[in-house]
Amino acid sequence: MRGERGGIVEPTIFAIVGIGILVGLGIWQLDRKTWKENLIAAMNTRLSHAPADLPPREDWGRLEQQREEFNRVGFPAEFLPGQAALVYSAGSALRPDVKGPGYWVFAPARLAGGSLVVVDRGFVPLDRKDAAATTPPASVDIVGVMRWPETRGTFTPADDPKGNIWYLRDIKAMAAAHHWHNTAPFYIEQESPVPAGGLPKPGKLVVNLPDNHLQYAITWFGLAFGLFCVYVVYLVRRVRRQY
Repeated sequence: MRGERGGIVEPTIFAIVGIGILVGLGIWQLDRKTWKENLIAAMNTRLSHAPADLPPREDWGRLEQQREEFNRVGFPAEFLPGQAALVYSAGSALRPDVKGPGYWVFAPARLAGGSLVVVDRGFVPLDRKDAAATTPPASVDIVGVMRWPETRGTFTPADDPKGNIWYLRDIKAMAAAHHWHNTAPFYIEQESPVPAGGLPKPGKLVVNLPDNHLQYAITWFGLAFGLFCVYVVYLVRRVRRQY
């Protein structure tokens, strides 16, 4: 009898732990679904608002990404000539008008008080890299969206500062390499104006984030239920063998 009890303890522990993990993953996916839906709603709301004034320099240190990102702003600024940094891109989930590989053109724009705001002026295809060097001759009224730098992932390629090619929207690294000083902690993804010739190509962001978390949750819960059924069948057969 002791051996029979011992033989059932390990499968029971395995089943309990396995079901607990699978249910936990399902609940996590439901939490992710709520988070994604809130994110999409916030993005749509902010991107639909009329552009506000750019936050003043004295407020930059108090800005929070969660509260400020994707807010539309408008401001006059003058781009510094010959200072563009190129960020490689194979496409964009938020810019469906951009097709194929190319570069985002990041350039510093000087505000009236002398501070700099880095602006993603738009996209240029690989074979039009020369268009990244064009700079508006005077101050322009920029309309765009506030964005925050990206975080480097495990598989993000190393940047090439000497070649001025970047693989991450990291304005701190760009500023250090190009000696941009007094820059804002955020950057602006430009919507308008469209430069003469059309490149770099700015554009409005379109919220098109995938939301498959419910499917994932159902999968995990289904696996948990399947494991429970397997355990019940095992337990019934074990009891029948005893009697």
